[in-house]
Amino acid sequence: MKNLQGILFDNDGTLVDTHALIMESFEFATERLIGRRVSEEEVAATGGLPLNEQMLIFAQGDHELAAELAHTYREYNHAIHDKRIRAFDGVQEGLTKLHERGFAMGVVTSKMRWLAQHGLEVCGISQYIDCCIGADSCERHKPHPAPLIMGARELGLDPKTCAYVGDSPFDIQAANAAQCVSIAALWGMFDEEEVRRQQPAYAFSSFAELVEAITES
Repeated sequence: MKNLQGILFDNDGTLVDTHALIMESFEFATERLIGRRVSEEEVAATGGLPLNEQMLIFAQGDHELAAELAHTYREYNHAIHDKRIRAFDGVQEGLTKLHERGFAMGVVTSKMRWLAQHGLEVCGISQYIDCCIGADSCERHKPHPAPLIMGARELGLDPKTCAYVGDSPFDIQAANAAQCVSIAALWGMFDEEEVRRQQPAYAFSSFAELVEAITES
Protein backbone atom coordinates (compact mmCIF):
# COMPACT_ATOMS: atom_id res chain seq x y z
CA MET A 1 0.00 0.00 0.00
CA LYS A 2 3.03 2.29 -0.12
CA ASN A 3 2.03 3.79 -3.48
CA LEU A 4 -1.56 4.61 -2.59
CA GLN A 5 -2.78 8.07 -3.55
CA GLY A 6 -6.51 7.62 -3.13
CA ILE A 7 -8.98 5.54 -1.15
CA LEU A 8 -12.48 4.67 -2.34
CA PHE A 9 -15.00 3.33 0.14
CA ASP A 10 -18.25 1.45 -0.09
CA ASN A 11 -20.89 3.24 1.99
CA ASP A 12 -23.30 0.85 3.76
CA GLY A 13 -21.49 -1.57 6.02
CA THR A 14 -18.15 0.15 5.51
CA LEU A 15 -18.38 3.80 6.52
CA VAL A 16 -21.98 3.95 7.70
CA ASP A 17 -23.77 1.37 9.84
CA THR A 18 -27.12 0.94 8.09
CA HIS A 19 -27.67 -2.75 8.84
CA ALA A 20 -30.73 -2.33 11.08
CA LEU A 21 -32.19 0.29 8.74
CA ILE A 22 -31.79 -1.93 5.68
CA MET A 23 -33.26 -5.02 7.30
CA GLU A 24 -36.21 -3.13 8.78
CA SER A 25 -36.95 -1.60 5.37
CA PHE A 26 -36.73 -4.93 3.51
CA GLU A 27 -38.92 -6.63 6.10
CA PHE A 28 -41.55 -3.89 5.91
CA ALA A 29 -41.75 -3.91 2.09
CA THR A 30 -41.72 -7.67 1.58
CA GLU A 31 -44.17 -8.43 4.37
CA ARG A 32 -46.59 -5.86 2.98
CA LEU A 33 -46.37 -6.89 -0.68
CA ILE A 34 -45.42 -10.58 -0.81
CA GLY A 35 -46.75 -11.67 2.55
CA ARG A 36 -43.48 -12.66 4.21
CA ARG A 37 -40.37 -11.07 5.61
CA VAL A 38 -37.17 -11.83 3.72
CA SER A 39 -34.38 -13.18 5.91
CA GLU A 40 -30.98 -11.65 6.60
CA GLU A 41 -29.45 -14.48 4.57
CA GLU A 42 -31.56 -13.59 1.53
CA VAL A 43 -30.68 -9.92 1.79
CA ALA A 44 -26.99 -10.71 2.25
CA ALA A 45 -27.02 -12.96 -0.82
CA THR A 46 -28.09 -10.01 -2.96
CA GLY A 47 -26.12 -7.36 -1.04
CA GLY A 48 -24.14 -4.95 -3.18
CA LEU A 49 -26.68 -4.98 -6.01
CA PRO A 50 -28.78 -1.87 -6.70
CA LEU A 51 -32.13 -2.00 -4.89
CA ASN A 52 -34.18 -2.50 -8.08
CA GLU A 53 -32.15 -5.60 -8.94
CA GLN A 54 -32.51 -6.97 -5.42
CA MET A 55 -36.26 -6.49 -5.52
CA LEU A 56 -36.53 -8.18 -8.91
CA ILE A 57 -35.01 -11.28 -7.31
CA PHE A 58 -37.46 -11.18 -4.39
CA ALA A 59 -40.33 -10.62 -6.86
CA GLN A 60 -39.20 -13.72 -8.80
CA GLY A 61 -38.79 -11.75 -12.01
CA ASP A 62 -42.09 -9.82 -11.80
CA HIS A 63 -41.01 -6.31 -12.85
CA GLU A 64 -44.23 -4.61 -11.72
CA LEU A 65 -44.04 -6.17 -8.26
CA ALA A 66 -40.33 -5.39 -8.05
CA ALA A 67 -41.07 -1.71 -8.76
CA GLU A 68 -43.73 -1.68 -6.04
CA LEU A 69 -41.35 -3.33 -3.59
CA ALA A 70 -38.61 -0.80 -4.33
CA HIS A 71 -41.04 2.11 -3.97
CA THR A 72 -42.39 0.83 -0.65
CA TYR A 73 -38.87 0.15 0.64
CA ARG A 74 -37.69 3.65 -0.27
CA GLU A 75 -40.69 5.40 1.29
CA TYR A 76 -40.22 3.58 4.57
CA ASN A 77 -36.42 3.79 4.48
CA HIS A 78 -36.34 7.54 3.84
CA ALA A 79 -38.86 8.22 6.61
CA ILE A 80 -36.67 6.61 9.31
CA HIS A 81 -33.23 7.01 7.68
CA ASP A 82 -31.68 9.80 9.73
CA LYS A 83 -32.59 8.24 13.09
CA ARG A 84 -31.27 4.78 12.22
CA ILE A 85 -27.78 5.44 10.85
CA ARG A 86 -24.39 6.19 12.38
CA ALA A 87 -20.77 6.13 11.33
CA PHE A 88 -18.94 3.00 12.43
CA ASP A 89 -16.58 3.31 15.39
CA GLY A 90 -13.32 4.94 14.39
CA VAL A 91 -14.54 6.30 11.05
CA GLN A 92 -14.62 9.99 12.01
CA GLU A 93 -11.15 9.85 13.56
CA GLY A 94 -9.78 7.62 10.81
CA LEU A 95 -10.99 9.80 7.95
CA THR A 96 -9.53 12.83 9.70
CA LYS A 97 -6.14 11.11 9.90
CA LEU A 98 -6.25 9.97 6.26
CA HIS A 99 -7.23 13.47 5.15
CA GLU A 100 -4.34 14.97 7.10
CA ARG A 101 -1.99 12.53 5.36
CA GLY A 102 -3.15 13.89 2.00
CA PHE A 103 -5.18 10.99 0.62
CA ALA A 104 -7.92 11.77 -1.87
CA MET A 105 -11.07 9.92 -0.80
CA GLY A 106 -14.36 8.99 -2.39
CA VAL A 107 -17.42 6.77 -2.01
CA VAL A 108 -18.63 4.21 -4.55
CA THR A 109 -21.97 2.75 -3.56
CA SER A 110 -24.93 0.85 -4.97
CA LYS A 111 -27.43 3.23 -3.36
CA MET A 112 -28.65 6.44 -4.96
CA ARG A 113 -26.04 9.17 -4.90
CA TRP A 114 -28.17 11.80 -3.14
CA LEU A 115 -29.07 9.43 -0.31
CA ALA A 116 -25.48 8.30 0.19
CA GLN A 117 -24.33 11.92 0.24
CA HIS A 118 -27.08 12.82 2.70
CA GLY A 119 -26.09 9.94 4.98
CA LEU A 120 -22.48 11.12 5.00
CA GLU A 121 -23.71 14.56 6.03
CA VAL A 122 -25.93 13.16 8.79
CA CYS A 123 -22.94 11.20 10.13
CA GLY A 124 -20.69 14.27 10.00
CA ILE A 125 -18.11 12.84 7.59
CA SER A 126 -19.04 14.33 4.20
CA GLN A 127 -16.26 16.92 4.39
CA TYR A 128 -13.66 14.20 3.87
CA ILE A 129 -15.24 12.76 0.72
CA ASP A 130 -14.11 14.26 -2.59
CA CYS A 131 -16.48 12.32 -4.85
CA CYS A 132 -19.56 10.14 -4.50
CA ILE A 133 -20.52 7.59 -7.17
CA GLY A 134 -23.99 6.13 -6.73
CA ALA A 135 -26.18 3.62 -8.55
CA ASP A 136 -27.51 6.52 -10.65
CA SER A 137 -24.01 7.79 -11.53
CA CYS A 138 -22.87 4.87 -13.71
CA GLU A 139 -24.64 2.55 -16.15
CA ARG A 140 -22.76 -0.49 -14.82
CA HIS A 141 -22.83 -1.61 -11.20
CA LYS A 142 -20.63 -3.64 -8.87
CA PRO A 143 -19.26 -6.28 -9.27
CA HIS A 144 -18.45 -4.62 -12.62
CA PRO A 145 -15.38 -2.39 -12.20
CA ALA A 146 -16.87 0.64 -14.03
CA PRO A 147 -18.11 2.54 -10.93
CA LEU A 148 -14.73 2.20 -9.23
CA ILE A 149 -12.89 3.33 -12.34
CA MET A 150 -15.24 6.33 -12.52
CA GLY A 151 -14.55 7.12 -8.87
CA ALA A 152 -10.79 6.99 -9.36
CA ARG A 153 -11.02 9.25 -12.39
CA GLU A 154 -13.13 11.77 -10.46
CA LEU A 155 -10.30 11.87 -7.95
CA GLY A 156 -7.92 12.47 -10.85
CA LEU A 157 -6.16 9.17 -10.23
CA ASP A 158 -5.34 5.89 -11.93
CA PRO A 159 -7.35 3.04 -10.32
CA LYS A 160 -4.06 1.21 -9.74
CA THR A 161 -3.06 3.94 -7.27
CA CYS A 162 -6.32 3.62 -5.32
CA ALA A 163 -7.63 1.20 -2.72
CA TYR A 164 -11.26 0.18 -2.57
CA VAL A 165 -12.63 -0.76 0.85
CA GLY A 166 -15.87 -2.73 1.06
CA ASP A 167 -17.68 -5.34 3.11
CA SER A 168 -19.40 -7.41 0.41
CA PRO A 169 -18.11 -10.07 -2.00
CA PHE A 170 -19.18 -7.81 -4.89
CA ASP A 171 -16.98 -5.03 -3.49
CA ILE A 172 -13.90 -7.22 -3.57
CA GLN A 173 -14.73 -8.58 -7.02
CA ALA A 174 -15.16 -5.04 -8.37
CA ALA A 175 -11.92 -3.85 -6.75
CA ASN A 176 -9.90 -6.70 -8.18
CA ALA A 177 -11.42 -6.21 -11.63
CA ALA A 178 -10.64 -2.47 -11.50
CA GLN A 179 -7.04 -3.24 -10.43
CA CYS A 180 -7.52 -1.28 -7.23
CA VAL A 181 -6.00 -2.56 -4.01
CA SER A 182 -8.90 -4.60 -2.64
CA ILE A 183 -9.52 -4.26 1.09
CA ALA A 184 -12.18 -6.25 2.94
CA ALA A 185 -14.05 -4.46 5.72
CA LEU A 186 -14.77 -7.38 8.04
CA TRP A 187 -16.84 -5.20 10.39
CA GLY A 188 -19.70 -5.12 7.86
CA MET A 189 -22.77 -7.36 7.51
CA PHE A 190 -21.38 -10.05 5.22
CA ASP A 191 -19.99 -13.47 6.06
CA GLU A 192 -16.23 -13.23 6.58
CA GLU A 193 -15.49 -16.55 4.90
CA GLU A 194 -17.42 -15.58 1.76
CA VAL A 195 -15.70 -12.19 1.61
CA ARG A 196 -12.25 -13.73 2.01
CA ARG A 197 -13.09 -16.23 -0.73
CA GLN A 198 -12.96 -13.32 -3.19
CA GLN A 199 -9.25 -12.94 -2.40
CA PRO A 200 -8.94 -9.37 -1.11
CA ALA A 201 -5.40 -8.05 -0.96
CA TYR A 202 -5.99 -7.09 2.67
CA ALA A 203 -8.67 -7.67 5.30
CA PHE A 204 -9.19 -5.73 8.52
CA SER A 205 -11.49 -6.18 11.49
CA SER A 206 -11.94 -2.50 12.33
CA PHE A 207 -11.65 0.90 10.69
CA ALA A 208 -8.89 1.86 13.10
CA GLU A 209 -6.88 -1.20 12.06
CA LEU A 210 -7.32 -0.25 8.40
CA VAL A 211 -6.14 3.34 8.97
CA GLU A 212 -3.13 2.18 10.96
CA ALA A 213 -2.04 -0.16 8.16
CA ILE A 214 -2.39 2.53 5.50
CA THR A 215 -0.69 5.34 7.39
CA GLU A 216 2.21 3.20 8.60
CA SER A 217 2.97 1.56 5.24
